[in-house]
Parts: sequence; structure tokens; C-alpha cells
Amino acid sequence: MRYRPFGTSGAAVSNLTLCLGGDALARGPSALKELIFTALEAGVNSYYLENADPVLAEIVGEALGHVERRLVCVGVTLGVGDGRRKGYRDFSAEGLSGAIERALHASGLGWFDLAVLDQPADDELPQASLIALKALRRAGQVRLLGVSGDDPVMDIYVSTGAFDVLFTPFHANVEWRIRSRMRAARERDMAIFTYDYFPESLSTERKAAGAGAAPKKKGLFGFGAKAADTGLANAGSFAFLHQTPNWKAEEICLAFTLTDPAIASVLVRAINPERMEALAVVPERDLPPGLSAQIEMARVGSAA
Repeated sequence: MRYRPFGTSGAAVSNLTLCLGGDALARGPSALKELIFTALEAGVNSYYLENADPVLAEIVGEALGHVERRLVCVGVTLGVGDGRRKGYRDFSAEGLSGAIERALHASGLGWFDLAVLDQPADDELPQASLIALKALRRAGQVRLLGVSGDDPVMDIYVSTGAFDVLFTPFHANVEWRIRSRMRAARERDMAIFTYDYFPESLSTERKAAGAGAAPKKKGLFGFGAKAADTGLANAGSFAFLHQTPNWKAEEICLAFTLTDPAIASVLVRAINPERMEALAVVPERDLPPGLSAQIEMARVGSAA
């Protein structure tokens, strides 16, 4: 595992951040603790709770209780309640403060390094809620405030200067507006965590071959285009992700994301130790020569 600077405190986080949520919790407390122990042994010191469920927080706190608190970074998602009610949203001052207090009490962690708002709409976060979050930060219950999402409103949240961390999607074929937002965040000294490094559009060779490609043009009588204009011949084809010897497409996408020095850590999901171990090896691997350039050419071709 490798580590990168995080925030202005001089702390460092592992290249990978393990996301923990309902899927991992559904396998039971013992399995969840085993997953966390595997991540710790692999050098992962960054963990992110996908909701403020006190049960999830308690198990995570027990597992991380074997490590000195200042050596691990723990974040929590806010705005989605405890995750038990699907589609539930609450960005009220009382809701955010209550979620933090319950999760902290259950976990025994003492504080959360990150408290991240989940994709708030432009009219979903009242001023009172932001004041309450800043009060939690002053009280030491939260170290840094973050915002997560990919909607255009994220540009507004970044520009306010009220947040310390940006959670954003990032992958080999990410849109220019995401890259522009990341630059704006760095100019404001925001730390950047990324997710969705292996999107559905790149998950199979067939999908990757047509990633970003324009719809096929039909002939005069409705027949399809020539073979040379379809499939792997697309200018924006990412099919090579699935054709690189000794590499899986997901591994390439993760390794490519880690080549951006502006990214502090990449969020990964694993529900068993075997997958966690496989992902933890990727930061130590160097991409094959020329592959980064090939990805950039495919991205430019896709945009064109």
C-alpha cells in the first residue's frame, strides 16, 4: 500500500479507502470485522461508512479499536439517515447533528475525520445545517467537512469554500467538467477522494468498445453501418482494457486513477477478504508502458 498527504494537518491516507455499507453488514458482524482486519493488514488506514447506521458504526469501531485512533481515517455519509429507509433524505441541522452523535456514541471512535454530504441539491442544504456542521467541527466531533456528487450544483458547493473535501466520480473516460471541478477544488486546497473508477460503460469488452461512441448511422434503406465503423474500430474504443495481458480491466482503471497526484484516495468496495486482498495489490503495480497514453488517446477519441 502507498500513502498520500491528506488535508492541511500533514496526515496521510492510504491510496485505497474501504467503503462499508449494507452489503458488507449483511454478511454479519464477524465477517465485517474480518474484512476490516484484512484491509488493515494490507495497509489500508482509510474507511468510509456509506451511512450513519449505529449498528454499522459500532462494528467498525470495535474492529478499529485495536489500532491507535490517530493512525486511521474514518468518514461517514450524511443526509441519508441511517440507511434503513430507502430514499430517505434529511439535511436538516437536527438530522445531521443527530446522525453524527448517534454514530459516534455507538462506535466509540471519539471523532469522525470526514463528514460528507451525499449529493445535496441546490435547495436541500439550509444555512442552519451548515452552521451546525461547523459547530460540530469546532467541537472536535468532526475534523473535515466534505460534499459528494457529480451534478452541476457541485461546482457551486466547491466555490463556496465551506468544504474541505470533495468526493467525485473519476475514471478513464471521465467528462471534462469533472476534471475542471477537481482543478477548482485543488485551487481551494480541498482534498479529493474519488469513486466509480470502473463504471458500467467500461465493465465489458463490448461496452468498452463503444464507450462514448456516437450512435451508428444507418444507410438510405435503414441498413447498419459498415463493419469498419462499428465495434472495436470506434475511435473512442476502450476495448484494450480487456485485452491487456496479466491485467484485469478493473485493475487497469484503478491503477490509472491512482496516477493522478491530485487524488488523495480512491473508494473501493469489497464484501470479502479475497477481493480486498486483490484490490490492495493494485497500488503497488505500475501500468504497462504506453498504456496511460493509450487511455488518453481513447478518451480524446471518445470526446471527439
